[in-house]
Amino acid sequence: MKYFVVDVFTEQHYCGNPAGVCILEQWPEDEVMQKIAFENNLAETAFVTKTEEHYELRWFTPEVEIDLCGHGTLGTAYVLMNYVDTSLTEAEFHTKSGILLVSRKGDLFTMDFPTRRPAPCMMPELLEQALGVKVLESHCARDLMAVIENEATLVQLKPDFALLKQIDQYFGFIVTAKGESADFVSRFFVPNAGINEDPVTGSSHTTLIPYWSNRLNKKIMTARQLSARGGELLCEDKGDRVFISGKAVTHLIGEIYLK
Repeated sequence: MKYFVVDVFTEQHYCGNPAGVCILEQWPEDEVMQKIAFENNLAETAFVTKTEEHYELRWFTPEVEIDLCGHGTLGTAYVLMNYVDTSLTEAEFHTKSGILLVSRKGDLFTMDFPTRRPAPCMMPELLEQALGVKVLESHCARDLMAVIENEATLVQLKPDFALLKQIDQYFGFIVTAKGESADFVSRFFVPNAGINEDPVTGSSHTTLIPYWSNRLNKKIMTARQLSARGGELLCEDKGDRVFISGKAVTHLIGEIYLK
């Protein structure tokens, strides 16, 4: 199986979010894909195969299959358009989250994703204790989103992951603030999926974009995810859809032996 590792949402090696991309001739058993993702030990490994008219795409963390992964989608499009079919400028992926389109313009890749609009919700009892900071607002979609005071506070954040795991009704935890280095900034934690902190997360921006678009009264925004690796995203609110754009660089090309 041909295997790539791509650093996504960055122009620099060893920054952004590394995505594993496996190019399939046919689907292996789910158990095999989960074992490969565990062995790779990246936040997500993407598996893609081609039909006559489109691509089918799935994503696995080291512990579970997930329904939407931004950097895994952009990384897969980058691999297909640079190494598999260089004539491609657009790819259609059929996924657990429906049809996702990725287009290329130069070295910028743009994903067309469904919006996951957040709604205000009661703050879980342990949230402020787990994050170690004051939470100004809490909102829910797939993930729990906590709005905090400023970018400096976000950079210094050191969550108690054992406590976060006890808040188990959400897939992940988005912590966000109005930005100084971008329109808005965020970090993303998923301890119950085997990922304490995801470096740069496309799927969380399906919730962040509509929230900050409304707050900032802007449709096109810049975003930064302030993990240790860091990453940059260009975002656009399209109502029921969001456009998430970024760049990528190749880290590794190899082969996985299935037997």
